[in-house]
Amino acid sequence: MTVPTGRRERKKAATRQKIADTALRLFLERGYDEVGIRDVAAEADVAVTTLFSHFASKEALVFEQDDNFEQRLTQAVTGRAPHEPLIPALRHEIQALVRHCTAESAAPIWRMIDASPALREYEESMRLRHAESLATALADDPDLPQTATACRTIARFVIDAYALAREAADPQAAVDEIFRMIEAAWEVTRPTPGP
Repeated sequence: MTVPTGRRERKKAATRQKIADTALRLFLERGYDEVGIRDVAAEADVAVTTLFSHFASKEALVFEQDDNFEQRLTQAVTGRAPHEPLIPALRHEIQALVRHCTAESAAPIWRMIDASPALREYEESMRLRHAESLATALADDPDLPQTATACRTIARFVIDAYALAREAADPQAAVDEIFRMIEAAWEVTRPTPGP
């Protein structure tokens, strides 16, 4: 996530963070289903319309880093140096995401997510959106000659790698194992030169 440069942008980012922090604290203290949008807005000392100008839904308050993670994944593709291998760049981002989501401080949040059907559904839709964004970035890269189907498949594998590793007993070992398979699958999708 880029650091806001202007005063107005910094103030907007600070308000957004205040809302997210307040919501998470209330959700963890009282339970996700027990806290309403009005409760969060009142506690954060903002209008409900201000809250909704920063977050599209109650679920989005829990996943406030969603856009940042999505940008980092697509940037792993679009921001690579010329001839930099793709799969290690994606692996690096997934490892960072897994470290973030498996930190001890994240455990209560994931227990809350796992206990809420609405949050689990939101997370699944978020992962599908991330996979589509990543697939688009892969397909748009002129140095990656794979088909659209191959790009969408690999993107789904990469996004699922995060979910599988997050739930594994040894998340980093899981990332290593999964990315060996992703690397092999990516190599198989390379077009073969004609005769």
